[in-house]
Amino acid sequence: MSTPFPFTAVVGQDDLRLALLLNAVSPAVGGVLVRGEKGTAKSTAVRALSALMPEVDVVAGCRFSCAPAAPDPACPDGPHEVGPGVQRPARMVELPVGASEDRLVGALDIERALAEGVKAFEPGLLADAHRGILYVDEVNLLHDHLVDLLLDAAAMGASYVEREGVSVRHAARFLLVGTMNPEEGELRPQLLDRFGLTVEVAASREPDQRVEVVRRRLAYDDDPDGFAARWADEETAVRARIVAARKLLPSVVLGDGPLRQIAATCAAFEVDGMRADIVMARTATTLAAWAGRTEVLAEDVRQAALLALPHRRRRNPFDAPGLDEDKLDETLEEFGSGDGSGGSNDSGDEDPDPDGPDGPDGGGGQPPQEGPDSGDDGSGESSGEVPAQGEPSESGQAPSPGAGEQAPVRAAEPFRTKVLSVPGLGEGAAGRRSRARTEHGRTTGARRPQGALTKLHLAATVQAAAPHQRARGRSGPGLVVRRDDLRQATREGREGNLVLFVVDASGSMAARQRMSAVKGAVLSLLLDAYQRRDKVGLVTFRGSTGEVALPPTSSVDAAAVRLESLPTGGRTPLAAGLLRAHDVLRVERLRDPARRALVVLVTDGRATGGPEPVALAGRAARLFAADGVASVVVDCESGPVRLGLAGQLAGELGGTAVTLDELRADSIAGLVRDVQGNNRRAA
Repeated sequence: MSTPFPFTAVVGQDDLRLALLLNAVSPAVGGVLVRGEKGTAKSTAVRALSALMPEVDVVAGCRFSCAPAAPDPACPDGPHEVGPGVQRPARMVELPVGASEDRLVGALDIERALAEGVKAFEPGLLADAHRGILYVDEVNLLHDHLVDLLLDAAAMGASYVEREGVSVRHAARFLLVGTMNPEEGELRPQLLDRFGLTVEVAASREPDQRVEVVRRRLAYDDDPDGFAARWADEETAVRARIVAARKLLPSVVLGDGPLRQIAATCAAFEVDGMRADIVMARTATTLAAWAGRTEVLAEDVRQAALLALPHRRRRNPFDAPGLDEDKLDETLEEFGSGDGSGGSNDSGDEDPDPDGPDGPDGGGGQPPQEGPDSGDDGSGESSGEVPAQGEPSESGQAPSPGAGEQAPVRAAEPFRTKVLSVPGLGEGAAGRRSRARTEHGRTTGARRPQGALTKLHLAATVQAAAPHQRARGRSGPGLVVRRDDLRQATREGREGNLVLFVVDASGSMAARQRMSAVKGAVLSLLLDAYQRRDKVGLVTFRGSTGEVALPPTSSVDAAAVRLESLPTGGRTPLAAGLLRAHDVLRVERLRDPARRALVVLVTDGRATGGPEPVALAGRAARLFAADGVASVVVDCESGPVRLGLAGQLAGELGGTAVTLDELRADSIAGLVRDVQGNNRRAA
């Protein structure tokens, strides 16, 4: 086993280190979710923490790590007698993104359970992680049902496995740590709330600190053992401090004053539910124990708020997590206990080792939000108007800023959209949009298992075994079941799709009020895609070409940012936009062949530039129909004179067309349309 990078050698990342150490002292805090860009030592810090965890006493031979002083009475390997045990290091168990449900919670031997009536149970990763660390890298890419199981076990301290009336329960108390890159997609707000603390990390912009990071990393790569030996004293000191804080924690008093500050802070920031209050109380208490105190102070409450509240304040998926620290200080001061510490920002002044692993006061809050799109609102571009039909410049190229291009306009308020789904039955990743064969959902039939049996169809299994009972010499009440009798349940649920938005950004769409409505409609569809766990992509076309504004990604909020900064102007190269979208789908089909696509074309149907632009667009559209790609055209045509080109284009695509008004779920246009409605009528 390779030597891990020392925890105390991690440069900076004070909030990350503090949050991990608090959970090491008290797993009841609820774990920590680490959000940040790639290459910011998220995984390094988590793996380094395992070396600091004190050793645990376990019952010899118990697969579920029961404590010898108080063994679990319901342990599947029990019952155990109270007595001496053996010591071993605390484990750090990693949950792969592609893990199955049985690998996570364990699996029952269904054949032995039916034939012999015994609970033959193979423990999963939750059992391995008991009294240790369970680490999920890229937790935002984990299937939702696995995240639900994981967080339920973390909250209850136990894991339950049930298969057709046969159940097993075992203890599962662990320090839960998840890391994620928000660019690759967000967690649902309900799942975010289940993590006790959340930390935002970003690479330092200070050259001296970056130099030190590189210096230490190179030294570790050259000689891991020697590098770890140089930090051994610091590691030992932190390990001892964790043990001391654990012993002190039961003696820490959370007085009425700090408790009132906690409640007032959660109310001031309009946090839903009571979980935030409980997590803040536990975190503040643990902070006091970590500082060697038996009394919770206002600075503990402040630091607890900075770690426990930012991710709980999101009102929609496109809100960045964060906390107004001025408002926080005002609330703490208003509801302070009169000791003058309510508005203090110096939460680390009493720390006997300000340069220790928890660093300075930690700061909490948000790192600077950076990115190529976040700060460019187009304010430096000319706001000159474009002709109604988007006449091109003499060069025929897309107009550059100041040459007829309009600055981006803000999207109108989003609304709830009608359900757009891909017809047929898919087998893609679990989601909430289109029908698919899935591991979870309603049972629709049975089949012989291919590989390990995961979902038993009991009635079909009994039906298959019943005719052979006499030949198998059945003499008692039990059913004689053989491997060939077992039947796997086939289930139907919902899958997530790739929703590829193809948006007309030409001059014909450039009227500000109109483009604002169009962006509002696309934003509404993006919200719907977020809720239905889709991947999204964004292709735009204007001037003379189509371009990929956002390659397919699980980060729906990244698409919203690109949409917000989308400028308009120039001619309408509809065919070029469709061809570029077709190329995107071709490449994505090679990467993820099981994920079906839904193309949402947002246009008024007009095409300009080049010979026969409308006919050329029709030929490009027929490529999608030939590939069987589901599509819907959002018709943005307005005014008293309508050409109906969007409807014709929808026919070429083999899909259907809806107007902006018909896209609303509460419109009076009629029933919800399937994207292949035209094909159904034709059939």
